[in-house]
Amino acid sequence: MRDSAASNVIMEIEASKPAGNSIVVGGLSPLSETIWKEKINTEFSGDVSARLTWKDLTVMVTLSNGETHNVLEGLTGYADRLASNAFLSGTILLNGHKTKLSFGTAAYVTQDDNLIGTLTVRETISYSARLRLPDKMPWSEKRTLVERTIIEMGLQDCADTVIGNWHLRGISGGERRRVSIALEILMRPRLLFLDEPTSGLDSAAAFFVTQTLRCLSRDGRTVIASIHQPSSEVFELFDRLYLLSGGKTVYFGEASFFAQAGFPCPALRNPSDHFLRCINSDFDKTSDDPLEKITTAEAIKNLIDFYQTSQHSYAAKEKVEGISKVKGTVLDAGGSQASFLMQAFTLTKRSFVNMSRDFGYYWLRLVIYVVVTICIGTIYLNVGTGYNSILARGSCASFVFGFVTFMSIGGFPSFVEDMKVFQRERLNGHYGVTAFVIGNTLSAMPFLIMITFISGTICYFMVRLHPGFIHYLFFVLCLYASVAVVESLMMAIASIVPNFLMGIITGAGIQGIFMLVSGYFRLPNDIPKPVWRYPMSYLSFHYWALQGQYQNDLKGLWFDNQSPDLPKIPGEYVLENVFQIDVRRSKWIDLSVIFSMIISYRIIFFVMIKISEDVTPWIRGCLARRRMQQKNGTQNTTVAPDRLTQSPSLRNYVANHATRAGKR
Repeated sequence: MRDSAASNVIMEIEASKPAGNSIVVGGLSPLSETIWKEKINTEFSGDVSARLTWKDLTVMVTLSNGETHNVLEGLTGYADRLASNAFLSGTILLNGHKTKLSFGTAAYVTQDDNLIGTLTVRETISYSARLRLPDKMPWSEKRTLVERTIIEMGLQDCADTVIGNWHLRGISGGERRRVSIALEILMRPRLLFLDEPTSGLDSAAAFFVTQTLRCLSRDGRTVIASIHQPSSEVFELFDRLYLLSGGKTVYFGEASFFAQAGFPCPALRNPSDHFLRCINSDFDKTSDDPLEKITTAEAIKNLIDFYQTSQHSYAAKEKVEGISKVKGTVLDAGGSQASFLMQAFTLTKRSFVNMSRDFGYYWLRLVIYVVVTICIGTIYLNVGTGYNSILARGSCASFVFGFVTFMSIGGFPSFVEDMKVFQRERLNGHYGVTAFVIGNTLSAMPFLIMITFISGTICYFMVRLHPGFIHYLFFVLCLYASVAVVESLMMAIASIVPNFLMGIITGAGIQGIFMLVSGYFRLPNDIPKPVWRYPMSYLSFHYWALQGQYQNDLKGLWFDNQSPDLPKIPGEYVLENVFQIDVRRSKWIDLSVIFSMIISYRIIFFVMIKISEDVTPWIRGCLARRRMQQKNGTQNTTVAPDRLTQSPSLRNYVANHATRAGKR
């Protein structure tokens, strides 16, 4: 873990404490000072460093089998984001004030670099600036901030290189990690948390990333990072180390502690490797190892007991008490200051650019659609109005609105990648759910129109369906609406099924059921009424698409009979007696039902996201509390239930944050 020269900062604050409403500024760059002055109505006169402390901090999680596990236990230190089944107790103070750390106070860089691969580094940071910086801020100033951030993270050499994805060669892993950090320091937060920033990087990239983080702390930031087995060069860059084992503090302070506890680091051994060796039973023992004489569990117990009675522990507690007494101003670091319209516009533009550059998003589907519709056109070429063409027209429509629209599930992997980016940006307060849903819907619309009109035109004129512009327009509109429904359905599935393989299987299963009750494989009156006829057939967009297209194609046509001597068959007779369709209902009603399904699935998509943010954590929290009470009993519970604090939902946080801002 890392702290930005905390002892020196405290000495300076106690010596020259500001008066009135002024805020002390120390070690803050002119750019950061400008950003922060726009956020609060006060004057700067010294230091605005974020001084974070935690005392007797315990975090408990409940597993799926009802068992409980302490992730952290009785920690005290100075310098989070909890899972939905996690509870904490203890005291967390930021500048002497109790606070729940969320995106409004601190920036958080996850271990996974979920970025849009088709955008360049500069575009990625620029779009983030538009999403989060105030609308009244001129673009020239935003561009300056973007360029300064690029230089600060050492990304100027790759600023115009794409991030990279499955078909675009992009930047390296270390550069991707620095882009993720750049996105979060764009708003100049005072607290920066990083989850294993060097994981998956080679030694050179890991060193440069850590060195960059060290430079960030010189701008008045506090940088805290979890890190696994760093190299000796990387280890030397950290100011303080917090070593945990089984959720308990093994050591917080300088590296000489292990030698004092009887476990000195051997010569020519990486200190971090030695520390992990002492507290991890997975490491092999060696003949000259002091741990050869005792078990790892005993070594851990000795280290924990030694630390609790050591001068390091007492010094940390005194430092926590001293920092806690200094009351400072907590600056709002994260969250978007852009208007809703700006967010929706920026997300629409960014998503459109991504879709246009990613060959697998829509362009590949356009090629496949054209090839498939050409195949349909050649098989049903100039189908005519003969007696056999009656069933041929019906089977052609069934294939187009059943299996052709089914191919839209191929875009699910791209939807999953979009959801990963959304979840990262949403958890850091970049924008809201409504803006994301609107942006995703509007950006996809031109591509879906292009795909359906091109492929629909090829199919319509090769097969020579019912002539007339209105009939042609209905056919392509119905095809567009059907494809858009599948897109909306798959987006709703992507919001709750993050694995693309499971999502494709789920989407295929749902569409398979819908096709069964569409009225082609089994005529509408023959479908079993309980469940399948009511309500399943009415929930199937295939049913409404076929009902409308059958009327659009057959109504008004005359077909040859089986024998030339018999009279011709009107299309209305075929609709009522062959396909069992009510000709009194307008085909435009069928089309309007499909369009209403598009809106319904998008609303479901929105609701699913909100449920995952608010309702699901609340339900899991209630179940977790009940399991802990059943397992441990109210009298034997390690931490009293009324002292347990669950991670707040995003909705509650935003509401509370808005209330506090209104009071100020």
